[in-house]
Amino acid sequence: MKSEWNNQEAKKCGKSLLKMRVYTSRLLGQNEDLVLHGGGNTSVKIVEKNIFGDKDTILYVKGSGWDLGTIEEAGFSPVKLHALYKLAELDELSDMDMVKYQRMAMTNPAAPNPSVETILHGIIPYTFVDHTHADAVVIISNTPGGRKKIEDLYGPNMLIVPYVMPGFILAKTIYEMTKDRDWDQLDGMILMSHGVFTFDDDAKKSYEKMISIVTKAEKYLAKNADKVPSAKPAKIDALRLAGIRKNVAELTGKPVLSRLDQSKASVGFANLPKVKTITNRGPLTPDHIIRTKRVPLYLSKNHEKDLQKYVADYDTYFAQHKQKETKLDTAPRWAILPEHGTLSFGPSVKHVQIIEDISRHTKKGIFLAESLGGWKALPKKDLFEVEYWSLEQAKLKKAGAAKEMQGKVAVVTGAASGIGRACVERLVDQGAAVIALDINKKITTLYPQKEILGLVCDVTDEQHVKRALEDGIIAFGGIDMLVSNAGMFPSSSKIVDMNAAHWDQSMMLNVTSHQRLIQACIPYLSLGFDPAIVIVGSKNVPAPGPGAAAYSVAKAGLTQLGRVAALELGAAGIRVNILHPNAVFDTGVWTEEVLAKRAEHYGMSIQEYKTNNILKTEVNSYHVADLTVAMLGQVFSKVTGAQIPIDGGNDRVI
Repeated sequence: MKSEWNNQEAKKCGKSLLKMRVYTSRLLGQNEDLVLHGGGNTSVKIVEKNIFGDKDTILYVKGSGWDLGTIEEAGFSPVKLHALYKLAELDELSDMDMVKYQRMAMTNPAAPNPSVETILHGIIPYTFVDHTHADAVVIISNTPGGRKKIEDLYGPNMLIVPYVMPGFILAKTIYEMTKDRDWDQLDGMILMSHGVFTFDDDAKKSYEKMISIVTKAEKYLAKNADKVPSAKPAKIDALRLAGIRKNVAELTGKPVLSRLDQSKASVGFANLPKVKTITNRGPLTPDHIIRTKRVPLYLSKNHEKDLQKYVADYDTYFAQHKQKETKLDTAPRWAILPEHGTLSFGPSVKHVQIIEDISRHTKKGIFLAESLGGWKALPKKDLFEVEYWSLEQAKLKKAGAAKEMQGKVAVVTGAASGIGRACVERLVDQGAAVIALDINKKITTLYPQKEILGLVCDVTDEQHVKRALEDGIIAFGGIDMLVSNAGMFPSSSKIVDMNAAHWDQSMMLNVTSHQRLIQACIPYLSLGFDPAIVIVGSKNVPAPGPGAAAYSVAKAGLTQLGRVAALELGAAGIRVNILHPNAVFDTGVWTEEVLAKRAEHYGMSIQEYKTNNILKTEVNSYHVADLTVAMLGQVFSKVTGAQIPIDGGNDRVI
């Protein structure tokens, strides 16, 4: 590990201690081997004048909910230091009282709640205090004889603190341990099974002390531990992944996403002979349990039986340690899948990414510790206390109400433009993850959001479709919704002049490809949540026009396909509805030149042509997308086989 300190960047902070605190906090937070997703905390003590002109020392400490990697000045909570000293002198203090009294000591009531380690930061007599959950140090501490290894590695000037519950108990423990210690003689603090503290009156020195301590641990591991194994993944059965996701989600009572990590390191870990045993001991650090639960699910050939055992084991764990707590859901957050890697589960792509990141570090940590003599996690009792810690549970509850399609997965074809693109964007707005398919290669870079997987796919090619769906399920876990949208409008031609190739092309893309796509999706939709299909038809079905036989006949066939699908799939709970747009002018079909010619043909201005309907209103792709999303959602949960026009009102259709 090397220092990322940059003198030029540091100079930009000027004389502001808080700006410097932001700078070095981000240096720590952007290193995954030090902290992950909200872990760790930092502080700075600043002498300020209050409203009465009196000087006060204020502790600016990382606020709850902020991430060190992206923290800003507003992310630090200002707390009066003298109040923290008084709290540290108390014999007892409940979690809720600690939060209350810390808030009472804040100088800005609009700031976030101070970190649970605020009192500890306050009693450390230095301007800058840094705290991380450095992997390398924790790994060494989580082995047989871990304390002795730490003592030998760092010598007598490192304060080594046995594991105690974070918060007031930890602060009180260190307060008592350091009453007779000369802080100037300490190089830092190592909290067993928890992390590292460094401190100094100079921001750079405190930061680089952290780097030095962690580097020493990394060198120890490089010299004494085995290399992490790697292996290539076996071919995965995507339908099996969808089934696992379905059963895990049923335990949470709501849809979840699932992602398969097929990296060589992940597969190598999943293939370890003792992986089932060693992963059953606990997480890398106790704060991870809030995200990952105590242990992962181990998957054999029968995942339903494996889940039943996981739930039974969790019930036993809860019964053994509960006092007045209410049991959380019993679903796993990640799983070991031998030969294939590991799975992560969560209600959103962001949650899944957090679980995957934590599990990646956990897998590496467990393996390295095992090679040092054995992976040794904290006792279940200690882990239970953190999992059901009221302060941590409160953080999770602040997430707010979920969006309607949170945890659900949609497939959208023709997703690079027009109606397809609008549907992708609207679905993501409602919380869905989207497998976006298009023959246009720009689909792979069109969407920056992690919630969208853009894949090049020719929907007329069955193998293209099969591979795309499999890739999507590896990324998101299953399929709940299908927007069958891809299509084309062939050149106008009377039947007598019909070009056979144009006819065949229209039939293949506008009807046959939809049948093949729906056929390929049915097994996955059968394992989906409130599964639904929306087929994008056309006004030409109820009201065809001359010169459009190839298009109109294909769309009529597609509509009939949807009607039959509604009849056949209803027993599996899969809804199938069709919408018929007309005159949607912001699609690729309608260039400015085409619009001008059509308007001229009817003796209208372009605007008059666009609004040539009963409501005299313009219909665009996003109007169609809004209706599509509604048809996929709860509003239409009791509707199947319906055909709905979206055209501003067409007298021929009506």
